[in-house]
Amino acid sequence: MYELSKPPADLYTIIKRAVERGSLLGCSIDISNTRDMEAVTFKKLVKGHAYSVTGVEEVNFRGTPTKLVRIRNPWGEVEWTGAWSDNAREWDSVDPSTRSKLNNRSEDGEFWMSFQDFLREYSRLEICNLTADALEASQTKKWSTSLFQGEWRRGSTAGGCRNFPATFWINPQFKINLKIPDSSGKNDCTFLVALMQKDRRKQRKEGKDMETIGFAVYEVPSEFVGQSAVHLKRDYFITHASSARSETFINLREVSSRLRLPVGEYIIVPSTFEPQKEANFVLRVFSEKPADSEELDDEVKANLPKVELFG
Repeated sequence: MYELSKPPADLYTIIKRAVERGSLLGCSIDISNTRDMEAVTFKKLVKGHAYSVTGVEEVNFRGTPTKLVRIRNPWGEVEWTGAWSDNAREWDSVDPSTRSKLNNRSEDGEFWMSFQDFLREYSRLEICNLTADALEASQTKKWSTSLFQGEWRRGSTAGGCRNFPATFWINPQFKINLKIPDSSGKNDCTFLVALMQKDRRKQRKEGKDMETIGFAVYEVPSEFVGQSAVHLKRDYFITHASSARSETFINLREVSSRLRLPVGEYIIVPSTFEPQKEANFVLRVFSEKPADSEELDDEVKANLPKVELFG
């Protein structure tokens, strides 16, 4: 979810990559009172109404690269009448082949507008990223997905957040190896972390509500790079800051964040806000390029005495 009054600097790139990966994108204009619901603005945008974002394109307009966003009104009619709309004069200054490819002059509910107008006119953008198995086989690009099942249990794995250093380290830990940088020319990797708590809806009958959840991401210490089955201990978390984290701890079914970190190995620590809170969870990591991942835990050994059998 992005508030368009304060968008991230790379939002256009985020939208472009989401479209390439078959993500679902929706946008809307906030209303100030109930009378505004589905009111039509001067330039034919509908307030309090769900639009979908269906494409992005960069065109050469009078010698200047101009970013455009394609939006669809699900009504199939009532279209934007401002700059870059179906019959706008801006199209006259675009290369004819580009114009014929992009500009659809029919009243079908789909229209183009500049990215700057999009930020100015709309209030909110929501992106739903789909897993690879939900996409068509012909999809050109897909997320590389890792999925973990886990649980927080009182006295063993329910350590609470970083505010509780004595127990934070007992939370489940998962390692992700970001090996291939994005195509941006930098050494960074874009990935999404989604933490979802399971079964809470049906547990409402038992008086249980959503727990307050979040996660933190830490760089793997150099001495443990390349190793598996390493569970970081209390001292490490006391002396090292996280490389990234969820924006907030909140009592929602799912918490997710889009992150970017340099190539390397990282540990994701999901937790409830307070220790000793029990819940089951699913942790998913979506990366633009393939990434290895594994659950970290201490090796468990059992040395049993030899038993002799007498016949």
